[in-house]
Amino acid sequence: MTKDKSFVFEEAMKQLESIVSRLEKDSASLEKSMQLFEEGVKLTESLRKHLDTAEQRISTLVKGVEGELKIKKSDE
Repeated sequence: MTKDKSFVFEEAMKQLESIVSRLEKDSASLEKSMQLFEEGVKLTESLRKHLDTAEQRISTLVKGVEGELKIKKSDE
């Protein structure tokens, strides 16, 4: 996954959902809204990196006819 072992995808998603909800509902100050937005962008970048890494790992190993291992990309 990502190099940061403390990153937990599900927790980051919950944080992002909370931020989006607060931005949609709250009438926070412009400064607070900007802080929330910046935090959401950072979380989104981390989540995207995490998903990209997972997608690469999903390239599955498949045994060939002669027993050798082949890498099969998930989009094949």
